[in-house]
Amino acid sequence: MANVTSNAARYGMTVPFAGIPLHEHRDLYRRLVDLGYTDVWSAEASGADAFTPLSLAAAWAPELRLGTAIVPAFTRGPAVLAQSAASLADAAPGRFVMGVGSSSNIIVERWNGLDFDRPYYRTRDTVRFLKASLGGEKVTDDYDTFSINGFRLAMVPEQQPPILVAALREQMLKMAGREADGAIINWLSADDVATVAPIVREAAGDKPTEIVARLFVCPSEDHERVRAEAKFSIAAYLTVPVYAAFHQWLGRQEQLQPMWEAWASGDRKAAVAAIPDEVVDDLIIHGSPGQCREHIERYRANGVDTPVLAVLGLAGVDQVQAITDLAPV
Repeated sequence: MANVTSNAARYGMTVPFAGIPLHEHRDLYRRLVDLGYTDVWSAEASGADAFTPLSLAAAWAPELRLGTAIVPAFTRGPAVLAQSAASLADAAPGRFVMGVGSSSNIIVERWNGLDFDRPYYRTRDTVRFLKASLGGEKVTDDYDTFSINGFRLAMVPEQQPPILVAALREQMLKMAGREADGAIINWLSADDVATVAPIVREAAGDKPTEIVARLFVCPSEDHERVRAEAKFSIAAYLTVPVYAAFHQWLGRQEQLQPMWEAWASGDRKAAVAAIPDEVVDDLIIHGSPGQCREHIERYRANGVDTPVLAVLGLAGVDQVQAITDLAPV
């Protein structure tokens, strides 16, 4: 059984910080500790890989819990993925959480040249393989999406890390609760959490379960500028098929249909302009630091255990200053 770390008063930050070289992150990690942050979580798309920033944090800020949100299940072979997870779990025993997910057709197919085939099953199979291999088993098994013949980790971590699944719609949310130790959610409103979180917990039954939410935050009171600039990010994400389907399921079909139609026609400018301000206000946390904290607490009240902030440098916001502005109080 994975050791699910206590979630009491957890408050995380997404790393690394954009535009700052990794070798200059030591003082930033130390600042996070001093300000009361408990976690750092990495992502993996087109910037740094998921593991290197966390390896640095393991050495420079051993007080922090480390998590990947997320590593795609497709872009590394299962054995290599297990080795990466085991290495970080060994470097930071009891302080590492392995987050995996299907990612998207953009990252898997367009950027990595791989087939984005049966993403639910690939993610489920990856979770099953990771649990077995990180537990020290010799794995020989024909999973639905890959086969393993005789793999055993030569370095089994002292403490098996919890495994969380990035989940959007109901099938993946149920799998996160049933097969893994919880879910990682993003691009949703605080009210949406009340729809999503119970699905995970009901599937988990009596098993300890953690829900981590990656929250996009911009501590600026220039609301008009934040809304105007944030719409570019929203259009880029919510036109990706997996996110479009997610927001249709959440009930935003009417609000977002004009954006989807303009995007499909190739009119990017019209697509951005078609996004309603209320969608920005639902999905992007903005306002004064106090208003942002209050908004973040709404996510926690609706079922999030660990809010993980992703600071958006919109409206002239300095991401480094935002670390202090958004610190837990």
